[in-house]
Amino acid sequence: MHMTTDSFIYNPCDEEEDDMALVCCHANDGDLFLLTRFPDEDEVDITFRDDTIHVDANLKVTFSATRLLVEIDAADAKPFGGDITYEIRHSTQGNELPELDATLRIILRDVGTYVSEIS
Repeated sequence: MHMTTDSFIYNPCDEEEDDMALVCCHANDGDLFLLTRFPDEDEVDITFRDDTIHVDANLKVTFSATRLLVEIDAADAKPFGGDITYEIRHSTQGNELPELDATLRIILRDVGTYVSEIS
């Protein structure tokens, strides 16, 4: 699945949501993509459109200045119509990239693999 967004909404510790870390975007066509994790859970929640899955392994996220690539296991992808790759092109402001990177690190800590291409 390919998406394009202007920017992400992110929060490393949303106090109103029990300290949940989140990264969210709306694609130019209106599709929603959301990565979340509560600090006391060992899984990442991924929401695409109206469906949510819970992933505790076999997850890889690669982040660069222009792209977020999320790869999930085929068994986990069934609720998403079988799509295992989500490539989100973005134009997030350069000064926001370090905090977005830090938030992704919190979400992916000890779950799957996180690759950061942010210097």
